[in-house]
Amino acid sequence: MYEMKPEYYTGIEMIDQEHARLFELAQETHDLLYNDFLQDKSDSLLHLISELINYTRTHFSHEEEYQKSIGYAELKQHAAQHRAFEERLMAVDLDALENDFERQNDAVESLLNFLVTWLVNHILEVDMKYVENK
Repeated sequence: MYEMKPEYYTGIEMIDQEHARLFELAQETHDLLYNDFLQDKSDSLLHLISELINYTRTHFSHEEEYQKSIGYAELKQHAAQHRAFEERLMAVDLDALENDFERQNDAVESLLNFLVTWLVNHILEVDMKYVENK
């Protein structure tokens, strides 16, 4: 369901592979949301958020290094969007969700919506600017 589509490809192999992994993580988030056999999703949610934070930090670092290498003029603004994404992930209060299964589902759904919306918009509207600059 969540996967790289032709319009998301930048033509930069490493960046495209990393974007594909982010879509895989979105799919994992979707699968967690609709997993009716797992009532307590707090551990899985913690794992997903941790992986998203760690993976996006690596990806953002690669992307920003690439932008530096091509002298991308909007690097500072682009990096600020990356930091805002990380801050949003770190703001999830997992302790408050510990025994509230309904709120866990709400948190997973909110994470999925945020992740997919941000990822698609960021690739199409922000990343494609530096692709045009290469």
